[in-house]
Amino acid sequence: MQLIDGKATADKIKQEIAAEVAEIVKNGGKRPHLAAVLVGHDGGSETYVAAKVKACEVCGFKSTLIRYESDVTEAQLLAKIDELNHDEDIDGFIVQLPLPKHIDEQKVIEAIDYRKDVDGFHPLNVGRMSIGLPCFVSATPAGIIELLKRYNVETSGKNCVVIGRSNIVGKPVATLMMQKGLDATVTVCHSRTKNLKEICRQADIIIAALGKPEFLTADMVKDGVVIVDVGTTRVPSTETKSGFRLKGDVKFDEVAPKCSYITPVPGGVGPMTICSLMKNTLLAGKGLLKNC
Repeated sequence: MQLIDGKATADKIKQEIAAEVAEIVKNGGKRPHLAAVLVGHDGGSETYVAAKVKACEVCGFKSTLIRYESDVTEAQLLAKIDELNHDEDIDGFIVQLPLPKHIDEQKVIEAIDYRKDVDGFHPLNVGRMSIGLPCFVSATPAGIIELLKRYNVETSGKNCVVIGRSNIVGKPVATLMMQKGLDATVTVCHSRTKNLKEICRQADIIIAALGKPEFLTADMVKDGVVIVDVGTTRVPSTETKSGFRLKGDVKFDEVAPKCSYITPVPGGVGPMTICSLMKNTLLAGKGLLKNC
């Protein structure tokens, strides 16, 4: 069993990005600029945005954090998005989710100029991804694919089971896995899937992204399977100062011995998500979709 180290991989990629940015600036080019809009004081969102700002520093990007209280109106937020769309100095920006219930998240996502949508959530980016056109791929699926490539995991002709059908992870990662170059045969499972255990036991690669702690157990996988655990659920714990710990969708201790490769939680997919956002920002700075 080999552990897939997302943190070490992400650190290496950020250094590669920093070297490229330094070369761009040295040659008179523009330093990439990422803006983040944070609404309210959700603990998880605060942590994620702080990590993104720190990653920008490591990569040599310029970053701007725009904060609003949770009572900001939808109209005010949309006005700021329009302003960011037209700000030529900002190459890409994100609106951190989730948003307060009085704001329509889909309306916000669609208001972002898809050429600056470094989160890869805009329907135009999702559509372009599905047919293999240049686009910003949402960060978690992009990070998963990058990990598989960097660890030389064979995907061509392999049976890949994706557990979870969210718009942010399940659907896009399934689409990417079946595209030319990766060439996996993909089955997407979800809460209504029958015979889930039998389907999983046929899988060469399992991508677990359903948000249920320790859902995938040893009796659901075959020997030699590759497992990517996307789950990050906070569960109470007496073993940590914070009173909680992160658990993945995989019962790691009993499943890991059967795996050829497996990602841990934390330290697997999570660091790659932020790293993929940095890669998208670099691509935005280089004008990936400027003429699209």
